[in-house]
Amino acid sequence: MTEQFSASASLSAGFGGQIVWKPAPQHIEHANLTAFMRAHGIKNFDELMHRSTTEVSWFTDAVFKYLDIQFYEPCTSVVDLSEGIQFPKWCVGGKMNIVHNCVDKFQSSVISEQLAVVFEGEEGITKTLTYKELYKEVNKAANALRSLGLGKGDAIGIFMPMTPEIVIALLAIAKIGGIILPLFSGYGAGAIASRMNDADAKALFAADGAFRRGKPVEMKSIADEAAEQIPTLKHMIVLKRTGQDINMKAGRDHWWTPLTAPQPDTASTEITSAEDPLMIIYTSGTTGKPKGALHTHCGFPVKAAQDMAFGTDVHQGDVIYWMTDMGWMMGPWQVFGSLLLGATMFIYDGAPDFPTPSRLWGLVEKHKINQMGVSPTLIRSLIPQGDEHFKKHDLSSLTCFASTGEPWNPDPWMWLFEKVGGGRIPIINYSGGTEISGGIVMGNPLLPLKPCAFSAPCPGMDADVVDENGKSIRNAVGELVIKAPWIGMTRGFWKDKERYLDTYWSRWENVWVHGDFAAIDDDGLWYILGRSDDTIKIAGKRLGPAEVESILVRHVDIVEAAAIGAPHDVKGSELILFAVTRPGVERSEALRLQLHEMVVAEMGRPLAPKSILFVSDLPKTRNAKVMRRMIRAAYLGLELGDTSSLVNPQAVDEIKKIK
Repeated sequence: MTEQFSASASLSAGFGGQIVWKPAPQHIEHANLTAFMRAHGIKNFDELMHRSTTEVSWFTDAVFKYLDIQFYEPCTSVVDLSEGIQFPKWCVGGKMNIVHNCVDKFQSSVISEQLAVVFEGEEGITKTLTYKELYKEVNKAANALRSLGLGKGDAIGIFMPMTPEIVIALLAIAKIGGIILPLFSGYGAGAIASRMNDADAKALFAADGAFRRGKPVEMKSIADEAAEQIPTLKHMIVLKRTGQDINMKAGRDHWWTPLTAPQPDTASTEITSAEDPLMIIYTSGTTGKPKGALHTHCGFPVKAAQDMAFGTDVHQGDVIYWMTDMGWMMGPWQVFGSLLLGATMFIYDGAPDFPTPSRLWGLVEKHKINQMGVSPTLIRSLIPQGDEHFKKHDLSSLTCFASTGEPWNPDPWMWLFEKVGGGRIPIINYSGGTEISGGIVMGNPLLPLKPCAFSAPCPGMDADVVDENGKSIRNAVGELVIKAPWIGMTRGFWKDKERYLDTYWSRWENVWVHGDFAAIDDDGLWYILGRSDDTIKIAGKRLGPAEVESILVRHVDIVEAAAIGAPHDVKGSELILFAVTRPGVERSEALRLQLHEMVVAEMGRPLAPKSILFVSDLPKTRNAKVMRRMIRAAYLGLELGDTSSLVNPQAVDEIKKIK
């Protein structure tokens, strides 16, 4: 992993380049990070990083205090590493329930009258909940769950569209001491059943359906099919969202409103241990079996709020919107993070470009959104639609863009930064994962930015980039690793300790290997260049997929691209590229030749692609992460592994047929 990028390859991957944004003095003065550092006599960000990674207990306790995390009973120690870095014990002896900190404690303050949730549906309806209203609705839902015999330790799934009720459901489960199982709203029955069965789930929140591109999409029949495969399931609570005709099974199914509305609007919050299970979030695995990342009351929510405060600089009263689904970690991340900070979460149930590509920008103007999380894939799809769509809206409320899920290419990044943002606001890149509870690396309001880059690791994350021998490297591509524990780290995989150890801790002693391909440049900025298992090695040269994909998407007719390596007897691998064209573009040999020559001119003839294949779409998850592993498997006729997280499985079928 010690091969250097060539100058042209560095540029194409967004590795290096010039600083394009620096924080203004007023932004630094206003930042949460500045307030935190001053409170602890810390002079600069480098000192903060040193202390936060070498004094883990001090930093974690300082974050608890900064976020006003309240305990029913204080912990005797912040962290106990007696069982090794792989299995820290956090908040030893402490008792707390995160719902107390999200809503309960605000009821005697002015925050109770502030908006907690703002919702817009694709069909145009809007709803809001103040912190007081949210508190009452969560209590009603918690009482409803208890009336069904559900309580502490019971796992309850959530298979719903992004509506206010999904927030209420998530918090109600935690309030009674249950275990939240967030499920992607696009899952099939098999994916739901496998996850619910793994956790022995007793109940499921569902909906009749959702709206997508102006049409109702039915969900209840999928939940019904899954339910028949879950022996432990006793109850299904169904939200009426679209009004479609559905079947309701007597004795098992309950409509949301008749069940919750009559309930009292006060309810006790279960006193849980700080390390009691809060949530299991399942992520796809290469073996076909999903991995259940276990999180606790004092873990995931605290890390989410810390990153939201220190990275996207969310303050009390700010409106944050992250385009996501509750089944992906950024859904619970937004709920817990915004509420712990006394901010307002905006949620939207629908396509961000329907009925026109102006929809996204209209949401910003209408709801005065301050921090907005987008995906590079979405931005790439909006660019060909023209600049007039964002120009017709007032975007002055925005203080930052944010992004996670996949690497950027320079051109789309610059379009968002310069054209949409007018060069005035940063794009806070954010990368980590479900098992992290947020970010390993992230932009922040104190440090400058280059296109596609991350300013630094998140405070508290002892991250590094190392070569194949585990040695730190700079200006070269290596493995992203973490060398110290952090409060948000998963407490292991549910019922699968050995798989957890094998996945993250088996390569080097006491070092978390995250599986990302990363680099740090001379100015100390960080880059995530795709999964390390996506790396392509051609005749001894390591090639990050983002390097060559960036070249293709510069072409005016290409919307998206993906690169994989196919086996080659002499070179080890040869480069295969997949390109998605703009609507109406002819997929001609002339275009294929243009793209081929662009790659050769940029990367050199030894790295020329063997094939450039045109496809209608690339397989991706709901948060727009392109699944190169599945592209490669489909192209080579290999076992696909777990495909349940795909939002567009038809893309895999297309690749299987193409040669």
